[in-house]
Amino acid sequence: MNNRDLIGLAFRNLLRRKTRTILAIIGVVVGTSAIVVMLSIGFGLSAGMQEQIASYGNLHLVEIYGNSSTSMSFYGEGGSFNNMDGVLNDKTLDKMEKIKGVAAVSPRERLYLSFGIGKYIAQTQVIGIKPEVMQKFKYELQDGRLLAAGDKFEMVFGNQVPSQFYNPKKTWGSTWGGEAQVDVITNKMIVTADESYGQKRQRNPGEEKITYKEYKAKGVGILANANDESAYSVFMSLEGLEIIKKESQRARKETVSNKNEYESAIVYVDDINDVETVSQAIRDMGFQTSSLSDWLKYAQDSARRTQGILGGIGAISLLVAALGITNTMMMSIYERTKEIGIMKVIGANLRDIKRLFLLEAGLIGFLGGFVGLVFSLILSLLMNTVLSGIMAALIGGMGGGGSTISIIPWWVAAASLVFSTTIGVMAGYSPARRAMRLSALESLRNE
Repeated sequence: MNNRDLIGLAFRNLLRRKTRTILAIIGVVVGTSAIVVMLSIGFGLSAGMQEQIASYGNLHLVEIYGNSSTSMSFYGEGGSFNNMDGVLNDKTLDKMEKIKGVAAVSPRERLYLSFGIGKYIAQTQVIGIKPEVMQKFKYELQDGRLLAAGDKFEMVFGNQVPSQFYNPKKTWGSTWGGEAQVDVITNKMIVTADESYGQKRQRNPGEEKITYKEYKAKGVGILANANDESAYSVFMSLEGLEIIKKESQRARKETVSNKNEYESAIVYVDDINDVETVSQAIRDMGFQTSSLSDWLKYAQDSARRTQGILGGIGAISLLVAALGITNTMMMSIYERTKEIGIMKVIGANLRDIKRLFLLEAGLIGFLGGFVGLVFSLILSLLMNTVLSGIMAALIGGMGGGGSTISIIPWWVAAASLVFSTTIGVMAGYSPARRAMRLSALESLRNE
């Protein structure tokens, strides 16, 4: 028999026993749906964790701290200091820039400064970096431009900073997340290290007055990032920030260090998948690193474990369905012994008989897998829309928090069809061999 005849005969045999076939198919539908839906929730958890962690900052960035640094990130990883002294300077930064996967490197300094625009003031963190690399760090703009080579007292503001400006004569302090009180780009601006700038300061008896230098600055851009650290910070050139820092140290009569060393640095990695490799290479150089990708790695490992448990639960359902297919095909053999005997008597090929039963079992698996996949897609759509609130509450304790609850990648959809069909064929293999080995004379005599 050719393949077309086999397929037609297989369909007719399945339709002759509709109830038994439908029940076998339903078993595969339940098993396939269970696996696909459970895996989709796992993918949704992983994507949700990545989305949530990405909202805290840029996943491409790696923060670097020297051996003497006291400013450590709370999600950092420790490094050993056996190979180098852990001092961040231009020489070590040049070596880091040559690491495969690194797109840009910049030293970084932090200073808490006061800003004045007319009668409004604000105090916030200022981050000094090399202005020419800000473009490579791929900060997104809401307005204006990023820092560029040659900038000194030009500044780029996080989009939450303009709302922190307040009039000290009317209010006690700044408001967070409100409307911007000033235009940081067009208005004239003063920046100083004096924390009491624009306010009445009460000095203790005998306390010497400290006069801080005031600098004319210019806002050139506002970042678009709404939730991460950059939204609440101001960026300026490292050169300009160093000038303000040293002048403030002189005003307080502190020792001014002229060492070419930095408290920290930041590295931008093109591919998120290379962040861990780059971080390890930097730790091997004797520095300490931290990255949001470290969090993401742990979160994804947790999601994979959850996904494995959920997928295992679904696999049990499919195993039960496979037993149902085996039972269906075995019963079919007992009911069709005469038919099998006639096929052998008239010269049917033993391989064709085996292929016929394998095809019937495979069709049950394929049809069940297809219907199960459609059902899974509908259920996934419902979980992401109508049932999103309920599902978010159910999986919230498992680490979810993204906008999507269920994700079914195309390869999972394709694999579910292949897997269910394979399960059907495997379940039908033993009955097919039994049908092939039946004696034609015994089959006809028993009937």
